Amino acid sequence: MKSFDERLPFVLRHSSIARVDGDRIYTLDRRKYPFEVLFYEMRDSLDIYRAIKDMVTQGGGPLELSLRYLSTLGDKDFDYIKSSVDLIVFARPTNTQMKRTLYGILERFGSKGIKELAENAIAYYDFLYDKVSDYGETLIDDGDSILTTCFAEHTFFLSLIKAREKGKNFRVYVSETRPYMQGSRLTEPSLRELSFDAMLIPDSVGPHLIREGKITKYMTASDLAFKSLKVVNKIGTLSNAIAAKVYSIPYYAFSLGFDDRSEESLVIEERDGDEAKRVNGVRIASRESRYLYPAFDVVDPEFVSAVVTPDGIYRRDAE
Repeated sequence: MKSFDERLPFVLRHSSIARVDGDRIYTLDRRKYPFEVLFYEMRDSLDIYRAIKDMVTQGGGPLELSLRYLSTLGDKDFDYIKSSVDLIVFARPTNTQMKRTLYGILERFGSKGIKELAENAIAYYDFLYDKVSDYGETLIDDGDSILTTCFAEHTFFLSLIKAREKGKNFRVYVSETRPYMQGSRLTEPSLRELSFDAMLIPDSVGPHLIREGKITKYMTASDLAFKSLKVVNKIGTLSNAIAAKVYSIPYYAFSLGFDDRSEESLVIEERDGDEAKRVNGVRIASRESRYLYPAFDVVDPEFVSAVVTPDGIYRRDAE
């Protein structure tokens, strides 16, 4: 039987997300994949910060990359490690899972070494991905047509894998997810790599397909989820979620757990508009154009059917 890592597509394997070689760390450059398989080289926390900020890796990648980097700091003192963590978490302010995990490790530093804590955390997240997908698989029915946005990573892919292993057949429609095209460059190639039935669509087509009855479920990851079932995910998620509500299909979001801070403290990352004026390095708008680029959507609870977590499926209609 294949190991946990071997079941996943190339992009999600540990050696692709973060690999240590001597005093360097390497991560697959997701900005260039699948056209080129290149690994981005890093030496210190500033390099890690730049890789995360510049979208060399994204989604769950920054968390594992950061943990792998911490595992190399066994000879460093607490102040050095904390300053590294402070810099790294600043790279993506909406990625609170990374922030909570890294600061949680700092709180336990001293009772155990940083290498052991970081490696244990990586193994623990593999466990969580597996647990979430056990529940996610139950939401997939034979004959489904599933719409997804961006790159939902481990939990979504493992849910699909487990559903197929139980004899379920389904199709996955993948939004391109501009401007970084995570859907067309990461999700759809990974689905094909695993021999799933996948169809790539422009970002604006999701509501049309939902209205036409060609989509039976909408499923995405979530960069952040609250117990109210408010979900934060890649920009473009909200329009599909609204359409799903209007035309009575469920929207399921995957999460490794609920954020325990107040919803009022939520920070939505606003990225440089020049990024959205390019697609794969090709300019699609003039340099003089004014461009607004919020990186994430906030999806209100009324549009979320359930959030799938390691502890179970939390539904909107549950008390």
